[in-house]
Amino acid sequence: MQTRSDEATQRLARLIATERDAQSRLGMLEQYRDDYAERFRQAARKGLGQPEWRNYQEFLNRLDEAITQQSQVVSLQQEHTAAGQTDWQRQRTRLQAFDALFERHRASEAKLELRLEQKAQDEFAARRRDDETGG
Repeated sequence: MQTRSDEATQRLARLIATERDAQSRLGMLEQYRDDYAERFRQAARKGLGQPEWRNYQEFLNRLDEAITQQSQVVSLQQEHTAAGQTDWQRQRTRLQAFDALFERHRASEAKLELRLEQKAQDEFAARRRDDETGG
């Protein structure tokens, strides 16, 4: 159970890292799009010909498509991470249940051992009394 829990923890860590990478890429695309849009506005103020205008617009459209695709990747990765968290939690709960069972068993064994030890001591003390009283 410990191995399964450890594996679930490692899987979850990889999923979280992958999600963060996807979100980082999305953020970079959005920042690049914002910067490019600002350059377009500045160029438009200075005056742009039709071909340059169209080039800016086409590139902004491609950036928007890339952002849409990356947003979908992020959403999908968030779903994978959520599933990984569920699996991790399930493995952790099972491990805790096994730990609790083991501890109960250990405590039960310790109590039994104490009772047997006490019984042996009582029997030894009773024999000693019998020997001392001449019985």
